Amino acid sequence: MNHFGGARAALEALPKLARRGGGSGSPQVYSRGQAERELAAAEKLGVAFVAIGEADYPRRLQAIDDAPPLLAVRGHRATLAFPSVAVVGSRNASAAGLKLTQQIARGLGEAGFATVSGLARGIDAAAHRASLDTGTVAVLAGGHDRVYPPEHAELIDAILPTGVAVTEMPFGWEPRARDFPRRNRLISGLSLGIVIVEAAKRSGSLITARLALEQGREVFAVPGSPLDPRAEGTNGLLKQGATPVTDAADIVSALRPIMGLDLPAQEPEISHQDTREGLEPDAGERSQVMTLLSPAPVSIDDLIRLSKASPRAVRTVLLELEIAGRLERHGGGLVSLV
Repeated sequence: MNHFGGARAALEALPKLARRGGGSGSPQVYSRGQAERELAAAEKLGVAFVAIGEADYPRRLQAIDDAPPLLAVRGHRATLAFPSVAVVGSRNASAAGLKLTQQIARGLGEAGFATVSGLARGIDAAAHRASLDTGTVAVLAGGHDRVYPPEHAELIDAILPTGVAVTEMPFGWEPRARDFPRRNRLISGLSLGIVIVEAAKRSGSLITARLALEQGREVFAVPGSPLDPRAEGTNGLLKQGATPVTDAADIVSALRPIMGLDLPAQEPEISHQDTREGLEPDAGERSQVMTLLSPAPVSIDDLIRLSKASPRAVRTVLLELEIAGRLERHGGGLVSLV
């Protein structure tokens, strides 16, 4: 939009960008009728749309590499401005894990933090329920009208008066297995730090911990018995350098010093009054970037350094490839060819 001078011009440019990226067809763009139906559904359910760059868009989320351009938000939107800590863990949680989760979430709320989690069974649900009075953020993997798991529809209703539910997915979107790791980057992106209470060796919570590290967030883990497989993942995190915690005070004391730090500077916006020629990568730059890309993930910083092209030129080539459906973005600023 900054490059082309507005939304209409940007949409009209999509087919050209897709062709440059090697796409065979034109990207599908919502019709006006589809957009109006989505807006009507949102209004009926009390959902507001917040675009990246707008005042209500969460600042910490905006600072991650792959922040969603649009969030669908329902509930007490002011909760998104609170300092937040994510609390996640096993769906098949132990009684001790659930009790400790409740204590941590209540303690964080009393200290002025909102609790962020993914509305899953077990640890997630316990974290939400324990922070209903102080504010909690439920990050959904599907659309607002497709709450998962379905039995947590009542929990969402309990969250909304003082908390908020957010998603990047459209109405009618049924969450699939691959949508949950995508959702997890929002859980960590909204937060100052993330607490893993219980997690098996192969757990979605460990994906969230990895994403948090890539985003520069603090990672905390609750130690568990070596005999309990639900503690194998958390104990592994501790061996790798995660901060051990047993109560909210441990988390608050670690986060207080970094709460006032400035967020990373955003890349300067481009005015459409700038010369278009200066923004378009030339044939040599485009060829260099394409040669360096492969199915193996590589960092955008390395692409800039090795191609000797400008950051703007590299990002433009990546945008063209992404619109053409040929680029996959990973956490931590990594990209690869599909």
